Amino acid sequence: MQEIEIHEVPFDSPVAQRLITAALADLGARYGGNGDDTPVDPSEFVPPAGAFLVARLDGQPVGCGGWRSHGDEGDTAELKRMYTAPQARGRGVARTVLAAIEGSAREHGRKRIILECGDRQPEAIALYTAAGYERIPNFGFYADAPGCLSFARTL
Repeated sequence: MQEIEIHEVPFDSPVAQRLITAALADLGARYGGNGDDTPVDPSEFVPPAGAFLVARLDGQPVGCGGWRSHGDEGDTAELKRMYTAPQARGRGVARTVLAAIEGSAREHGRKRIILECGDRQPEAIALYTAAGYERIPNFGFYADAPGCLSFARTL
């Protein structure tokens, strides 16, 4: 079995941007439009306020995800831009990235992680549910959008 390597990279690095572009294209195909219009600033993913991670298989970037601080309390992280390339799906990449994101957020003092996803992402919903995430009231940019689902997990 191939080992999945996880590397922290700047959100605006070329490798991260290629994966984020693919993620947004995937979301656009599912929902239309740009995929996700949530305002995101690369500086939000700089430790200790956040982090962005890339997964590699055989040296090739195949997945990503990050977290940024959420709210004024300083103890909540928001998961953003989770993605696994189609050719790498079903190989544990998303689970590995999710665990690494949770570990990074925990190391930086976060006690809870929240996320938004849509009802046309059954793979993501299954992943989050299996990882112990529970539904919470919607929040954020898409809080009032039809099909928005929000989840949280204590770290």
